[in-house]
Amino acid sequence: MEKMKKYRFPSVFLIALIIFGCASWQQNYGTLRRLPGGQNQVTIQDLIDKWENYDIYYSDKYDGFDPRSPLGLMFDPKNNQTALVGDRWKKVENQETLIEMTRWIYPTTQYEPWLSEILGPDGRLYGYLYYSYGFATLKVVDDHTMYVFNLDEPIEEGDGDPLN
Repeated sequence: MEKMKKYRFPSVFLIALIIFGCASWQQNYGTLRRLPGGQNQVTIQDLIDKWENYDIYYSDKYDGFDPRSPLGLMFDPKNNQTALVGDRWKKVENQETLIEMTRWIYPTTQYEPWLSEILGPDGRLYGYLYYSYGFATLKVVDDHTMYVFNLDEPIEEGDGDPLN
């Protein structure tokens, strides 16, 4: 019994340190909140219809411009005080290309896409992400800028070395 009391404080201290360490780490990262379909929610069709209100970017499987290989679309509202940036995101220039890209996400990834809000650590809305596969990593650059890493490509069956 005496031994348990001896290690109680260091154990509680270690657990508290881990919790606070994780909390401070999360202060530098954004989150995604998936939007359920509903009457009062923003939809991908709303974003397409009001495309002029956004700077729109896409992530694709290849380095060139191919509207038939998108992994996801990022919508950065023009009228707010925030910005979404990323090294491998390319700008969508017109509504026709945007419509085509939304139709090609499923054939490219073989997963049904969904719409999520991009939120800062403080809950502030930075924009929207329409994608269907993998994790999206969002890192705060400064008070107004969120860096969005490139989206993961789906792993195709048969990739890698065969198991013997």
